Amino acid sequence: MSTQDIVKLREMTGAGMLDCKKALDESGGDVEKAAEILRKKGQAKAAKKSAEREAKEGLVHAYIHANGRVGAMVMLLCETDFVARNEVFQELLHDIAMQVAATSPLYLAPENVPEEVIQKEKDMIKEEMADESKPADVLDKIVEGKIAKYYEEVCLMNQPFIKDEDITIADLINDKIATLGEKIEIGDFSRFSI
Repeated sequence: MSTQDIVKLREMTGAGMLDCKKALDESGGDVEKAAEILRKKGQAKAAKKSAEREAKEGLVHAYIHANGRVGAMVMLLCETDFVARNEVFQELLHDIAMQVAATSPLYLAPENVPEEVIQKEKDMIKEEMADESKPADVLDKIVEGKIAKYYEEVCLMNQPFIKDEDITIADLINDKIATLGEKIEIGDFSRFSI
């Protein structure tokens, strides 16, 4: 493992030099695997931080698309005004506002979707599948898969990030929590269009 690999990994992930070295040791010098190791560790740290802390500071940001016909407002919360003024936090807020404008999510996360809406979706899927002669357990798995796809469409946290479809908005936020060392959460969002 070379110093260039450590520097490259640090630039990719924003992790500390020692963490990068440990991840490269663990991955046998593979930079991509090391980045994945750091991402998983960062998400574990992010989950712990989110459970233990309260986000009372933050910013509200408005994004208006170039055509002036679509816009979004997002409230992004963090623990301190120091982090709220940080460029990484502000870039995250802007990216989430662009995401809301581009994808028009209806809910923040699956737990925010009303049970009657989920049941209606399940009923429609089952009606579509009624003509197919599949065992009940197979149909249940198909319904589960289609509901997961529905969440990707209507829940902001489950949507693939428009700038990198390999990660979700939840992954993006967890990466920034790991980078900034504070709890970050979306307080609210709205989309406007003509």
